[in-house]
Amino acid sequence: MQEQPGRRVRSTLAALAIAAALPGSGFAQAPDAGTGDVAVGQQSPAPSGAQDRPARGFLSALAHNLLDDIKHIPRRNSVYWLAGGGALALAVHPADGEINARLVNETTDTLWRPGHVIGSPQVVFAGSSALYVIGRISGSPRLRHLGMDEIEAALLAEAFTHGIKQIVRRDRPQPVGGEPARSFSFPSGHAMMTFAAATVLQQHLGYRAAIPTYLVASYVAMSRLHDNRHFASDVVFGAALGIVIGRSVTWHGRNFYASPMLVPHGGGIQLALIR
Repeated sequence: MQEQPGRRVRSTLAALAIAAALPGSGFAQAPDAGTGDVAVGQQSPAPSGAQDRPARGFLSALAHNLLDDIKHIPRRNSVYWLAGGGALALAVHPADGEINARLVNETTDTLWRPGHVIGSPQVVFAGSSALYVIGRISGSPRLRHLGMDEIEAALLAEAFTHGIKQIVRRDRPQPVGGEPARSFSFPSGHAMMTFAAATVLQQHLGYRAAIPTYLVASYVAMSRLHDNRHFASDVVFGAALGIVIGRSVTWHGRNFYASPMLVPHGGGIQLALIR
């Protein structure tokens, strides 16, 4: 007997929330203090001799940074957001159909129509790349750094979106013409992309500067429900994972490594804290 899509999504959400809440996950970072994030500007001084090393090209730097970003995802702060997002998605899942039925109406089409475009990967990548290019041309390291982080967040959001969709394979509420035969719904890529971008801005510029971007991200997420392209649980979990990605991309804290070592008459584990 084929498993119902709703049951499959509930079991997937439950597994994600439980896995995120399990202790002893083997974090790659040192224990977080407070919220677990360090301001972007508070980086450790470059080691001696770093000034003599040739600067990486864009693609080399991007690949190097993406590997670091992935290492920064499994940490305590990510657990909080994933557990909360998974729990909230599970809570709204039974009302998915009712929520869409309330929001889908032709009278507000004009209001919500721009959301699909604003949250599209093309627009987010274009804006992120523009920030980076302007930073390079103007000689502004801060703006170049912001643009690079936005590009990394967008790439990771795209990768997680398509990866999870292929695993969960939840059908959309209402497929439209021109889409692939199997276009899946969970999680919302538009929500993940825009909340990741908003979080990067918040980490770089503070909450006051990011409030408008979070409002735009919320608007994009709501537009996906009005367009009947996603369920509320898709949007909620997509937004939570987008926040995790944004906070991981901008994490400039400490790397914590453990490795085996040999000592006289035995062995042990060597712990290294790299600032």
